[in-house]
Amino acid sequence: QVQLVESGGGLVQAGGSLRLSCAASGGIVSINAMGWYRQAPGKQRELLAAITSGGSTNYADSVKGRFTISRDNAKNTVYLQMNSLKPEDTAVYYCNCHARTRTWNDVYRSGDYWGQGTQVTVSS
Repeated sequence: QVQLVESGGGLVQAGGSLRLSCAASGGIVSINAMGWYRQAPGKQRELLAAITSGGSTNYADSVKGRFTISRDNAKNTVYLQMNSLKPEDTAVYYCNCHARTRTWNDVYRSGDYWGQGTQVTVSS
């Protein structure tokens, strides 16, 4: 069973920075895309940034130029560096990955997995 453990959220003043980390573990053979989403109260979950195993990235317009996604394939970890934070960035942030896994009895599966979420609060 794949587990994604996020860290790095917290409270920051507007204009400040935070770095989120998300480490995946549990029977992983390979990970294709990894991404970060967020969900603010009363709003739908939105994709912020994604990165392929080869390092190609894409960003939502709302965070382009302020957020940077990166990954360490050897550690199955994805990062989100968030700069110039705004109060409207306040939300629960989730990481996601599409992974190929192998069970104890050599069954291979592919699927999407989610972290538990980490709160980011930006004060004005």
